Parts: sequence; C-alpha cells; structure tokens
Amino acid sequence: MIVAAGLTKSFGSVRALDGFDLVVERGERVVMLGPNGAGKSTAISILLGLRRPDRGTVMVLGGRPGDLAVRRRVGCAPQQTAFPETLRVREIVDFVRAHHPRARPSRELLETFLLAHVATRQVGGLSGGERRRLGCALAFAGDPELVVLDEPSAGLDPQARVSLWETLRAHAGTILMTTHSFEEADALATRVVVVNRGRTAETGARGPFLGDAYLALTS
Repeated sequence: MIVAAGLTKSFGSVRALDGFDLVVERGERVVMLGPNGAGKSTAISILLGLRRPDRGTVMVLGGRPGDLAVRRRVGCAPQQTAFPETLRVREIVDFVRAHHPRARPSRELLETFLLAHVATRQVGGLSGGERRRLGCALAFAGDPELVVLDEPSAGLDPQARVSLWETLRAHAGTILMTTHSFEEADALATRVVVVNRGRTAETGARGPFLGDAYLALTS
C-alpha cells in the first residue's frame, strides 16, 4: 500500500525528514509514534502528495502520491482542517460524498462519528472536538482503500476518543495514523513505527514493543 525509502525534507536550515523509511501492507493499522517535531506530519504530507521530498522515493497504491487516480483511493484527515463556516455539517458530508462513486451513507457517517445531533448546525458553531470528528468522518466518506489520519484524537473528550478508537478498530481497510500517545498506539496499532528526529527509529508489534519504543524516543 505504501513504500517510502530514504525520504529527506528540509525547511530552510531545519531537517524535518532525514532518511525516513516506511512500508505499509494491505489490511494493517500502522501507527507512527513520536514526539512533536519528530517529522510525522511532514512524512504524512509527502505520502499524500501535498509536498515533494528533497530526496528519496515514495509509492502509494502502486503509483505516485500526487496522481489523481491514487488520491481518489485515499481518505485523509490532516492535523489542521479548514471548513466553510456557514455550511452545515450534513452539507459538507454530502458534498464530499458526491465526489466518490462508492460513498458511505451520510447517516452512517454522522452516527459513527457522533455528529448526528449537530447535522444541521453550521460548522462555525462547532467545538474543536466536533470539527475533529467531522474531519475524520470525511476521511471515510468515500469508502477508501487507504485512510491516513494525522493525530486523529487530538482535542477529543474521553468518550469521543474511545468511540473513534472503536471505529478505527472495526475498519476492515488499511489505516496509517500518527500520534504521540503511547496509550493510543497500544489501543489501535497492529504495528507501531517509531519516528524520531526525522527517521524511522524502531518498528514492531504493539504491546511489549512499546517499552522498546519508549527507550528509542528517550535515548
């Protein structure tokens, strides 16, 4: 699903990625775990075709990340998402669904992501957590083969966080997500990839591996 090798990316004098490698197989839930500034979001932006690496190679679903044919098969929820403030939640969901031939039902999305009670509310009136849940709902709207989520539970209350985790665990497709939470990685991942200082530091199954991950991030 994803093959990235030797990715480097600099912003001025700051090296965000420094030889980043990643492989994601079909059906995996891979969690990239690392502190803020580790390079996780930069890696995600390259995998989604939003940025180009300075060096290295990347293939997503057998093609280049920026290709339209690839983008149509990928759902994403970036860390920062801007919505038209005057549109209603259901309108935005239906707008995104209209771009996909195999879109999931609007009602299903709203209920799954705890948005049914705000379906007719303008986005400008949503809380930060509600906006985050809307972004996650849109990532799944087209029933994509690959879902990429950047810090999906940031800003969610405990009930919404647990509900999101249950939704992600129930998803039969492939998921790549980032987090800096060991608890979230342990709850969701079939495999954890530790990212630190722009590189892949460690990779392994969740559970006991997270102890090694902690050592990799603190050494």
